[in-house]
Amino acid sequence: MPPAASPTKVNLAEKFARFDDHWAPRIAGRYNGNEIRLAKASGDFQWHCHPDTDELFLVIEGTLRMEFRDRVETLGPGEIIVVPRGVEHFPRVPQGEAKLLIIDPAETANTGDPATAFTPTEI
Repeated sequence: MPPAASPTKVNLAEKFARFDDHWAPRIAGRYNGNEIRLAKASGDFQWHCHPDTDELFLVIEGTLRMEFRDRVETLGPGEIIVVPRGVEHFPRVPQGEAKLLIIDPAETANTGDPATAFTPTEI
C-alpha cells in the first residue's frame, strides 16, 4: 500500500483572497472522491438540479437565499443546507456578496449540465 499523503491545513480566508469572480467555484481540497469548493456569490445563479448527487452548501460569510419550487430558505454564516439529488434549486445573493463552501462529488457540474458549467480549478 502506498504511503498516504501528508495532511495539510487549508486557510479559507487565504483561499478566498485568491479570486474575485462570482459563481465560479475553486477547489480547496478533496476527500473520498468529493471536492471542497469555495465560491464567491452575488446576484442570481440559475435554476438547476443535480440528478445523481446531493449538494451541500455552507455559508461562510454573507447571506444566501436558496429558492426551491415550493419555498425559500435563507442561510447566514455558519448555516448549511443539503439539496437532495434531483431537487431543482436557485441560489441567489440579493445583496452584497456571500462566501460559500460547497461539497460536490468530483467532476460534478455546478449548473447540473457540463455544457454550461464552470469547471472548478485548484487554488
